[in-house]
Amino acid sequence: MTEIETALAIGLMSGTSLDGIDAALIEIDGTTITRFGPWLTTPYDPGLRERLRDTLGETGPVDDVARDITLAHADAVRALLIGSGREPGDIKVIGFHGHTIDHRPDEGVTRQIGDGALLAAETGIDVVTEFRSADVAAGGEGAPFAPLYHAALCRNMERPVCVLNIGGVANLTWIGADDTLLAFDTGPGNALIDDWVRTHTGNTMDTDGALAASGTASAAAVAAYLVDPYYTRVPPKSLDRLDFALDIVAGLSPADGAATLVAVTCAAVARGVDHLPAPPKRWLVTGGGRHNPVVMASLSAMMAAPVDPVEGVGWNGDALEAQAFAFLAMRSLGGLPLSVPTTTGVAQPTTGGRLIAAPPNGNIGNQSGAMSGS
Repeated sequence: MTEIETALAIGLMSGTSLDGIDAALIEIDGTTITRFGPWLTTPYDPGLRERLRDTLGETGPVDDVARDITLAHADAVRALLIGSGREPGDIKVIGFHGHTIDHRPDEGVTRQIGDGALLAAETGIDVVTEFRSADVAAGGEGAPFAPLYHAALCRNMERPVCVLNIGGVANLTWIGADDTLLAFDTGPGNALIDDWVRTHTGNTMDTDGALAASGTASAAAVAAYLVDPYYTRVPPKSLDRLDFALDIVAGLSPADGAATLVAVTCAAVARGVDHLPAPPKRWLVTGGGRHNPVVMASLSAMMAAPVDPVEGVGWNGDALEAQAFAFLAMRSLGGLPLSVPTTTGVAQPTTGGRLIAAPPNGNIGNQSGAMSGS
């Protein structure tokens, strides 16, 4: 382990909801966030989004899509630098998560696509990538991977507290009064809802929960989802985006199906409470799900403690996951753990990530992102 000096880092996240790329700039060392910088979200071009969807489960033209999403990430870095008035030389490292297309930790598999060497060449900035591989190789779940960042954010907060991330898959981080952690995927997040809406309306999401609000949840369908043995497994535990499907709600109307899938997401979180060491005094919700009023109202009705979006404590829920990978990249540079036994089930605190140095003739000036090979 080496001492980490405070520096600027960029984090990049392409989440399982397939909506786009989050990029965030923060000033940090390996343990403390000293300043939050600007952030942006770049939606995927619809054609690239569908090609990326086609790679889930490691199918389709994975290498071509990996190159194209890497170039899209490079464009996001360029835009963030321009918007912040920074140059590549101002940035210590980029934390590049890539996009998860396959996650089967029970078989020792987690696959995130994205070309770190291409990103380093395009941006002129050192890149840390392959965050999850060492954890899975050491017997961990490889997810969730933001809990140590959540813990750093909650350092001066009354605890126990739960940070709930409702992305494509939902996960929580429970932080106890003595700094103990427990983290796990609770169940489906936005992915099933988004897929349902896409199939029945052609839209990419249920904006403001309007479709779900107009429907009625099927108690029988919710119960059918919740019989899955995943919910009784003792955490840490994790899921792949494809672990749950829409077959159970196939016969419902578009509105009732959306309402049912919201109920499934929230009921799965409520089931997760049974695994917590102590009841949280507060729930802080991040991820796209916090923008859905039906989700937030349902969670509030189910939980014994206040449920608030993370903006209520001054965080930015749209930037949080990207910030986490900037934080983890800096920890990786210093050889600090990225995961611990109670967050992924790994046997001991485990560092990880692969550092790729930027070549001296980086391609940051090429706004088109054109570059041959990866």
